[in-house]
Amino acid sequence: MFSEKLGQQNLFPLTTNKLEIFQVNLGKMCNQVCKHCHVDAGPDRKEIMTKDTMQLCLDAIAKSGAHTVDLTGGAPEMNPYFRWFVEELTKLNKNIIVRCNLTIILANKKYNDLPEFFKAHKIEVVSSLPYFTASKTDSQRGDGVFEKSIMALAMLNEVGYGLEGSELKLNLVYNPSGAFLPPDQMALEKEFKGKLKSLYNISFNKLYAITNLPVSRFLEYLVRSENYDNYMEKLLNAYNPVAAENVMCRNTLSVSWDGFIYDCDFNQMLEMRIDVENKFQHLSNFNLDKLNKRNIKTNQHCYGCTAGAGSSCSGNLA
Repeated sequence: MFSEKLGQQNLFPLTTNKLEIFQVNLGKMCNQVCKHCHVDAGPDRKEIMTKDTMQLCLDAIAKSGAHTVDLTGGAPEMNPYFRWFVEELTKLNKNIIVRCNLTIILANKKYNDLPEFFKAHKIEVVSSLPYFTASKTDSQRGDGVFEKSIMALAMLNEVGYGLEGSELKLNLVYNPSGAFLPPDQMALEKEFKGKLKSLYNISFNKLYAITNLPVSRFLEYLVRSENYDNYMEKLLNAYNPVAAENVMCRNTLSVSWDGFIYDCDFNQMLEMRIDVENKFQHLSNFNLDKLNKRNIKTNQHCYGCTAGAGSSCSGNLA
């Protein structure tokens, strides 16, 4: 049991540190259907955050003391109030991260100016790119995704993102394409930078190597391919006490499209709401004191965040 592993280093129950990051899922609608997606996002999903719930988010963020707001989805840009929300967050003087799938920039004319919008609000762009070849990228994220991703990266570079000396941050995310752990993050970053620069003249800042957790579509893949037991054994055997101390749920809150609060994005997808009284599980009764004193809910999927060098929305933990 994961709780027993934590107990061996006096970390159970897992408790919170200072709240630094407010991660908000703006909806499950997406223009892509990726095989590894733990959100089960796609064009057919109708769950979308309303403007009223966004206002609850703004009120909570203002009270929280968090310095960073991390916007995710689906494709967060597909929310009709996305730009309004970003503008309001800018007024709060928060660091803003947008998890952009890149192809959304080319999906429709109304999104073509996203690079300029991101620049105007000094948004940090974090984008998934499974590999620097079309075959591996398209097999995970869909036909034609690699070509469109390269075009979108070029558009971001053109306005200053990811360039040496620029304040505009462009970070990429690598997820393994199968039932294995990601390789060394620093070595992989060096390889990605060399290949993308030499082949496509693309520049970026950092590469985050993230472990796939056994949740939603990736869990379905593991079961279907009869890899579940072996994969879980790999995660368990690779448990890293240092990574466990630094898991992202200790300094992050995750908010769903309908305003409920979770310890992390993965718990959100598993509908494991935070361990406080029911009425305080929603933004409408946001109570920072209770959230700061809560115990974090864990289960077997948490082995994914503590395996090897560890895994978080910002890459390695150890």
